[in-house]
Amino acid sequence: MTHQVYAFEPPERFVAGTVGPPGERTFFLQARGGGRLVSVVLEKVQVALLAEKLEELLGEAQRRFGVTTVSLDSPPSDNDPLDTPLDEEFRVGTLGLAFDVDTTTVVIEAIAAGEGDDEEASEEVTADRDRLRVRLTPAATRAFIERARRLVASGRPPCPLCGQPLDPRGHLCPRHNGYRR
Repeated sequence: MTHQVYAFEPPERFVAGTVGPPGERTFFLQARGGGRLVSVVLEKVQVALLAEKLEELLGEAQRRFGVTTVSLDSPPSDNDPLDTPLDEEFRVGTLGLAFDVDTTTVVIEAIAAGEGDDEEASEEVTADRDRLRVRLTPAATRAFIERARRLVASGRPPCPLCGQPLDPRGHLCPRHNGYRR
Protein backbone atom coordinates (compact mmCIF):
# COMPACT_ATOMS: atom_id res chain seq x y z
CA MET A 1 0.00 0.00 0.00
CA THR A 2 1.44 3.38 -0.97
CA HIS A 3 1.46 6.27 1.39
CA GLN A 4 1.88 9.99 0.92
CA VAL A 5 4.61 11.98 2.68
CA TYR A 6 3.89 15.72 2.74
CA ALA A 7 7.34 17.16 3.44
CA PHE A 8 8.00 20.85 4.14
CA GLU A 9 11.68 21.40 4.85
CA PRO A 10 11.20 24.25 5.79
CA PRO A 11 7.59 25.42 5.38
CA GLU A 12 6.68 29.02 4.59
CA ARG A 13 4.10 28.70 7.38
CA PHE A 14 3.35 25.98 9.95
CA VAL A 15 0.60 26.61 12.50
CA ALA A 16 -2.02 25.02 14.69
CA GLY A 17 -5.51 26.45 14.25
CA THR A 18 -9.19 25.77 14.78
CA VAL A 19 -12.50 26.05 13.05
CA GLY A 20 -15.78 26.39 14.96
CA PRO A 21 -16.98 27.82 18.27
CA PRO A 22 -15.47 26.71 21.62
CA GLY A 23 -16.80 23.31 22.56
CA GLU A 24 -17.28 22.39 18.91
CA ARG A 25 -13.86 23.30 17.52
CA THR A 26 -11.92 21.15 15.09
CA PHE A 27 -8.15 21.43 15.54
CA PHE A 28 -5.77 21.46 12.59
CA LEU A 29 -2.06 21.49 11.87
CA GLN A 30 -1.44 23.33 8.63
CA ALA A 31 1.72 23.61 6.54
CA ARG A 32 2.21 25.82 3.49
CA GLY A 33 5.12 26.03 1.10
CA GLY A 34 6.16 25.58 -2.49
CA GLY A 35 2.64 26.28 -3.74
CA ARG A 36 1.19 23.49 -1.57
CA LEU A 37 -1.17 23.64 1.40
CA VAL A 38 -1.66 20.63 3.68
CA SER A 39 -4.08 20.49 6.62
CA VAL A 40 -4.44 17.58 9.04
CA VAL A 41 -6.95 17.16 11.89
CA LEU A 42 -5.95 16.36 15.45
CA GLU A 43 -7.34 16.58 18.97
CA LYS A 44 -6.97 19.54 21.33
CA VAL A 45 -4.96 17.42 23.76
CA GLN A 46 -2.54 16.53 20.94
CA VAL A 47 -1.95 20.24 20.23
CA ALA A 48 -1.33 20.92 23.94
CA LEU A 49 1.01 17.93 24.24
CA LEU A 50 2.87 18.88 21.06
CA ALA A 51 3.57 22.37 22.42
CA GLU A 52 4.72 20.93 25.75
CA LYS A 53 7.02 18.32 24.19
CA LEU A 54 8.49 20.84 21.72
CA GLU A 55 9.37 23.08 24.67
CA GLU A 56 11.09 20.13 26.36
CA LEU A 57 12.92 19.23 23.11
CA LEU A 58 14.28 22.78 22.73
CA GLY A 59 15.41 22.78 26.35
CA GLU A 60 17.18 19.45 25.89
CA ALA A 61 18.84 20.64 22.66
CA GLN A 62 20.13 23.69 24.49
CA ARG A 63 21.47 21.63 27.43
CA ARG A 64 23.03 18.79 25.42
CA PHE A 65 24.23 20.54 22.27
CA GLY A 66 24.50 24.19 23.30
CA VAL A 67 21.98 25.20 20.65
CA THR A 68 20.63 28.73 20.98
CA THR A 69 16.87 28.31 21.06
CA VAL A 70 15.95 31.93 21.69
CA SER A 71 16.58 34.41 18.91
CA LEU A 72 16.48 38.19 19.03
CA ASP A 73 15.20 38.23 15.45
CA SER A 74 12.38 35.76 16.06
CA PRO A 75 9.49 35.83 13.62
CA PRO A 76 6.48 37.98 14.53
CA SER A 77 3.49 36.27 16.13
CA ASP A 78 1.24 34.61 13.57
CA ASN A 79 -2.34 35.33 14.59
CA ASP A 80 -3.82 34.94 11.12
CA PRO A 81 -6.57 32.40 10.50
CA LEU A 82 -5.90 29.10 8.78
CA ASP A 83 -5.39 29.30 5.03
CA THR A 84 -8.15 28.16 2.70
CA PRO A 85 -9.23 25.88 1.19
CA LEU A 86 -9.25 23.85 4.38
CA ASP A 87 -9.22 20.28 3.07
CA GLU A 88 -8.39 17.59 5.61
CA GLU A 89 -5.71 15.21 4.31
CA PHE A 90 -5.96 12.83 7.27
CA ARG A 91 -6.60 12.55 11.03
CA VAL A 92 -3.43 12.42 13.13
CA GLY A 93 -2.88 9.31 15.23
CA THR A 94 0.79 9.63 16.16
CA LEU A 95 3.13 12.59 16.55
CA GLY A 96 6.90 12.24 16.37
CA LEU A 97 9.59 14.77 17.29
CA ALA A 98 13.32 14.90 16.70
CA PHE A 99 16.15 17.40 16.83
CA ASP A 100 18.61 17.31 13.92
CA VAL A 101 21.95 18.45 15.32
CA ASP A 102 23.58 18.74 11.88
CA THR A 103 21.05 21.30 10.60
CA THR A 104 20.02 22.67 14.03
CA THR A 105 16.36 22.09 13.20
CA VAL A 106 13.34 20.49 14.84
CA VAL A 107 11.57 17.77 12.86
CA ILE A 108 7.86 17.24 13.53
CA GLU A 109 6.07 14.30 11.98
CA ALA A 110 2.29 13.82 12.15
CA ILE A 111 1.29 10.30 11.13
CA ALA A 112 -2.22 9.34 10.04
CA ALA A 113 -4.39 7.33 12.42
CA GLY A 114 -5.24 3.79 11.46
CA GLU A 115 -7.00 0.73 12.77
CA GLY A 116 -5.55 -0.58 16.00
CA ASP A 117 -4.31 2.81 17.22
CA ASP A 118 -5.54 1.87 20.70
CA GLU A 119 -2.26 0.03 21.11
CA GLU A 120 1.18 1.63 21.07
CA ALA A 121 1.92 2.22 17.37
CA SER A 122 5.27 0.80 16.33
CA GLU A 123 7.43 2.10 13.49
CA GLU A 124 6.57 -1.02 11.45
CA VAL A 125 2.85 -0.47 11.89
CA THR A 126 2.98 3.23 10.95
CA ALA A 127 5.41 2.84 8.02
CA ASP A 128 2.62 2.61 5.43
CA ARG A 129 0.57 5.56 6.68
CA ASP A 130 0.34 9.09 5.29
CA ARG A 131 2.42 11.64 7.14
CA LEU A 132 3.10 15.34 7.36
CA ARG A 133 6.76 16.19 8.03
CA VAL A 134 8.03 19.69 8.76
CA ARG A 135 11.49 20.95 9.62
CA LEU A 136 11.60 24.16 11.69
CA THR A 137 14.29 26.45 13.05
CA PRO A 138 14.32 26.87 16.83
CA ALA A 139 12.82 30.38 16.40
CA ALA A 140 9.99 29.05 14.20
CA THR A 141 9.42 26.27 16.75
CA ARG A 142 9.09 28.86 19.52
CA ALA A 143 6.53 30.79 17.45
CA PHE A 144 4.58 27.56 16.89
CA ILE A 145 4.63 26.77 20.63
CA GLU A 146 3.33 30.25 21.55
CA ARG A 147 0.47 30.10 19.05
CA ALA A 148 -0.47 26.53 20.06
CA ARG A 149 -0.62 27.51 23.74
CA ARG A 150 -2.79 30.55 22.98
CA LEU A 151 -5.06 28.37 20.87
CA VAL A 152 -5.55 25.75 23.59
CA ALA A 153 -6.08 28.41 26.29
CA SER A 154 -8.71 30.23 24.22
CA GLY A 155 -11.23 27.41 24.63
CA ARG A 156 -13.83 26.86 27.31
CA PRO A 157 -12.66 27.44 30.89
CA PRO A 158 -12.22 24.33 33.08
CA CYS A 159 -14.56 23.47 35.95
CA PRO A 160 -12.76 24.34 39.21
CA LEU A 161 -13.88 21.04 40.74
CA CYS A 162 -13.39 18.38 38.07
CA GLY A 163 -11.35 20.12 35.36
CA GLN A 164 -13.79 19.29 32.55
CA PRO A 165 -14.66 22.15 30.18
CA LEU A 166 -17.58 24.36 31.19
CA ASP A 167 -20.27 25.05 28.63
CA PRO A 168 -22.04 28.43 28.76
CA ARG A 169 -25.00 26.57 30.34
CA GLY A 170 -22.74 24.72 32.80
CA HIS A 171 -22.13 20.97 32.87
CA LEU A 172 -22.97 17.83 34.80
CA CYS A 173 -20.13 17.76 37.29
CA PRO A 174 -19.13 14.33 38.60
CA ARG A 175 -17.91 16.01 41.81
CA HIS A 176 -21.51 17.16 42.45
CA ASN A 177 -22.99 13.70 41.84
CA GLY A 178 -24.28 14.70 38.42
CA TYR A 179 -25.97 17.94 39.44
CA ARG A 180 -25.61 20.82 37.02
CA ARG A 181 -22.83 23.23 37.95
